[in-house]
Amino acid sequence: MSGHTTARQRLTAELLDALRTDGGVRVVTGEPGCGRTTFLDHAARLFRAGPVRYVRADGVRELDEAVRTAGPLLVCVDDADLWDAPSRAALARTATRIRETAVRTTLLLTVANHRTPPPELADLPFLRLGPLTPGDAALLIRERADSPVDPAVRDELITAAEGNPALLLALVRRLSPDQLGGRRALPRPPADGEVLADVAGDRLPDDPGGLLLTTAAAARATGEEEADAALVLRAAHTAADVPLPDLLTRNEGRLRFRSGLMARAVYATGSVEGRRAAHLALAEAATGQEGLLPLLHRAWAVTAPASAVAASLAAAATNPSSSAPPALRRRALTRAADLTPDEAERARRHLAAAEQALLAGHAADALRLLDRARGRSAPASVRGGAELLRGAVLLADGPVEDARESFLLAADLLPPSAAARATLGAADAAWSAGDPTACLSALAPTRTPPTLPLAEACVRVPGNGTATAPGDKAGRGVGESPRHGQSCLPRSPEGSGGPPAARVGAPAPRTACPPPTDAQPSGTPPTIPPPDGDPSRDHRDGMRAVLLARFDLAATPLRRVVDNGLHGTDPDHLLRSAAAALMLGDVTSARRAGARALAAARTSGSAALEPRALEYLAYAELRAGRHQLARTHAEEGLRVAERAGLRNTAAHHHAVLALAASIEGETDLVAEHAEEALRTARRHGLAQAATLAHWAAARADLGAGRPREAAQRLGPLVRPGARRGHFAVWMLAVPCFVEAAASAGRPQHAEAVVEDFALWAACGADPQAPSQLLRCRALLAGPDAADELYLSALHRHDDTVGDFERARTELLYGKWLRRRRRLREARTRLEEARLGFERCGAPLWAQQAAAELRAGGAAPNAAPAASSGVGGLARLTPQQLRIARYVAAGATNREVALSLSVSTRTVDYHLRNVFATLGLRSRVELVRLVEQEEKTGARL
Repeated sequence: MSGHTTARQRLTAELLDALRTDGGVRVVTGEPGCGRTTFLDHAARLFRAGPVRYVRADGVRELDEAVRTAGPLLVCVDDADLWDAPSRAALARTATRIRETAVRTTLLLTVANHRTPPPELADLPFLRLGPLTPGDAALLIRERADSPVDPAVRDELITAAEGNPALLLALVRRLSPDQLGGRRALPRPPADGEVLADVAGDRLPDDPGGLLLTTAAAARATGEEEADAALVLRAAHTAADVPLPDLLTRNEGRLRFRSGLMARAVYATGSVEGRRAAHLALAEAATGQEGLLPLLHRAWAVTAPASAVAASLAAAATNPSSSAPPALRRRALTRAADLTPDEAERARRHLAAAEQALLAGHAADALRLLDRARGRSAPASVRGGAELLRGAVLLADGPVEDARESFLLAADLLPPSAAARATLGAADAAWSAGDPTACLSALAPTRTPPTLPLAEACVRVPGNGTATAPGDKAGRGVGESPRHGQSCLPRSPEGSGGPPAARVGAPAPRTACPPPTDAQPSGTPPTIPPPDGDPSRDHRDGMRAVLLARFDLAATPLRRVVDNGLHGTDPDHLLRSAAAALMLGDVTSARRAGARALAAARTSGSAALEPRALEYLAYAELRAGRHQLARTHAEEGLRVAERAGLRNTAAHHHAVLALAASIEGETDLVAEHAEEALRTARRHGLAQAATLAHWAAARADLGAGRPREAAQRLGPLVRPGARRGHFAVWMLAVPCFVEAAASAGRPQHAEAVVEDFALWAACGADPQAPSQLLRCRALLAGPDAADELYLSALHRHDDTVGDFERARTELLYGKWLRRRRRLREARTRLEEARLGFERCGAPLWAQQAAAELRAGGAAPNAAPAASSGVGGLARLTPQQLRIARYVAAGATNREVALSLSVSTRTVDYHLRNVFATLGLRSRVELVRLVEQEEKTGARL
């Protein structure tokens, strides 16, 4: 694939880079046709450190010579599982020697994964080659096809190949130029038994007892990779203690093929009668279990349209009392649609299947099903429901402008109750895009552009409707109580602090799926809301009031949304409740609603709602000053979002992780997460995620003592103009910009935005804002006024939680005092700043305070035991410590990267620094050091 770096090629480069600190050995595995040999050859071409040596089965002696080689060397062994046992044993001994010593040899092996791995190699670290990405698969088709390929044909071939390169090329080769060009119909199915058997080759064994076909039928019906072992064995009349065929593996009562390709090949090459008999046997064996499963197998035993069978299956799949997960419901509804002769009813079932696909975390599958539900013969309610669901898919994983248009089209097609859901979705999409005018237009009762002038978001409009102009001091001073009748937001009953008008980058409340109707069955039981208020209308009215900065009008409807959501257990309602709580500045309720939504999503098996719930939790924790908890939620949310293919949601989690890392001082981690967030933000128009990512990068610059760079990043985001950041987020970055501009000697650049920030601070929605405003004014004030402003800011910090913002004020005040030779007072403030930064886990900021103390002639007081130098590991940064723990527990660099939601290149970079800092040469030495310091009580 020349001219383009594919994901597989990037993986190869990262692996070679990581092996320098990751033991030097890797066993590359994958199913037939996955490209193991190609991967090995590409690694050999990329290896530049020294020579490359391929070793065959008869070249065991070459292995010993390779280990004794002085310089860097790459040894490649293809199909090591085909070696005889003594040769494999010698290979394993060589691999162990490479891993446990500091030799400069890298060993790459490949083995097939469709059968039991050789026991001699089982203890070595494995790397499983996953499927090709859709983009890389499209590139492969373009490079290998002899004639032009129609985009629709290309997409169908990519779907049929399921990421297997050999199968994809086999599908391309069997088609004529007319078929590739879309002028003739494709064979149905594209990947039939003939082509699958060709790719599987001679690896397909005989199946005299039918266990392989029964297992394949169980997987085919449910769409899962594994099946209930007891069910399959009963259906195949096989005893539980009978040895399994080599293609199968059993674990914790589940039976599965080692290779998905082999499972497909076994099923496709079976006879029609054999497949039918297997499904009927499974249906009989499943009698008495979940009612959906026997019906599903009976439906797979039918090969022609059958209205009665389809109706029974669809009814079972849409039964709200069923405990079936969304993935199984989606599979059943798709099969029901395939067996439905009526076009309109088939479209309804495809739509219902798409809804369940999205809930199961299969966004691409949901879009394919929606395409089948959009025919002109479908009723308007079905077409409207399809557009509503398409908007939800794109909002989580696509261009948000396209999502908005889908929502608006849905609102025109749907009845009023469902149309209200669509207009909220359109507002959510406009919010994510950073378009307040479009957001207000969607929220207007008639969806026309607003006639009232649009107030800048986060800028207060008093109750009489006249805006307070920037710089107007006729209102009230910062820190002054609101006048009677002008309270912008009510305090939470529990006194929690809160975000700005909407969220601190928290997601606008996104609609996950259409409302349950007879055309769009829901996979979760309905809940009964409290009797007062319409949550959709209340949320619309509250969002509109917030956008117009009429916080006095927003409080009542948004509070009803919060209470309605917390009253029930529906995860989507709970997410709306969390969003409304964030708009109210009620972080405690936001955390409670987010936690309950997370539990409900996990209970219902909704992979689409789980990362969103974690996103709300992460932003709520950030606003509460608990950035480490925010990081924990965001790391988990990122893993779930990436697993479900929800790139927009993943981008928001990357932004949270960048913000958290900017406090902890992990500048390389900030850069990595910010760039990941920006990559998706640029492609999909995510103004919110982009603003947050730039803010995180600028705050990291400030922490590292680079105020000029921070000011350059933040200036366009906070100053008026077309480049200003997201309307609900840019105000939060103002304190950082003011600090950066003042520290860089350019305070005049920040004067105007401070007056804008004063309007936001006066609203009372963010408890930190008044103290931040006083700090900003102190940075820009003359010597006579600054002292009192700093003291006033510290006094206001006493009313809020969180160490980080107070420590920043203490640090800036201490710097100001030291430069005026008030050294005793400066030392007190700087020491408080250093301790505050250490308490909240901000070591780079603590180092700034320590440096200021030394510059004032005072040594910092002894640090706590965690950083006092007791034990070698105390010299590592927090991220290095985390990586050291994982490595000492036996994790590979790739496993560490997955656990910490970073790239393997970042793990390798940190691990090399760990080795250099601690004077180590291998992972074995690191394990010994960790074990030794754990025994002596040194803190990791």
